[in-house]
Amino acid sequence: MKNKKLNAAPTASELSILQLLWNNGPLSVKDVHEALSHKKPVVYTTVLKTMQVMMERGMLDRTSEGRKHIYHAVIAQTATQNKLLDSFLDKTFGGSAKKLVMRALGQHTPDAEELEELKAYIDSLENKKNSKK
Repeated sequence: MKNKKLNAAPTASELSILQLLWNNGPLSVKDVHEALSHKKPVVYTTVLKTMQVMMERGMLDRTSEGRKHIYHAVIAQTATQNKLLDSFLDKTFGGSAKKLVMRALGQHTPDAEELEELKAYIDSLENKKNSKK
């Protein structure tokens, strides 16, 4: 059971904490609490307990600076995003990247710059495919 929990995807609360650590580097519980409190009210002890659980699950590690603990993410942002995206893609779009992209483009009108970046990315994918032949 414990191994299964270690490999489980982060919850929404855990992901919020991970985002802060990925974007800002190592932080104390106080720093994380203050940053999260700007978005919505959250209790300090809840943040502390969540971060302790994340440590147990292998997502975070900490060092001590006097009486203060400084936490940092152990799991990589890209690997976590890939895992979450793969799960979302399978559960929501039956594994179809095309359906996901079409829905995203239907919900969000890309500007000219975004469209050019998308075209360039598609061209690079086609070039990779053609060079393998």
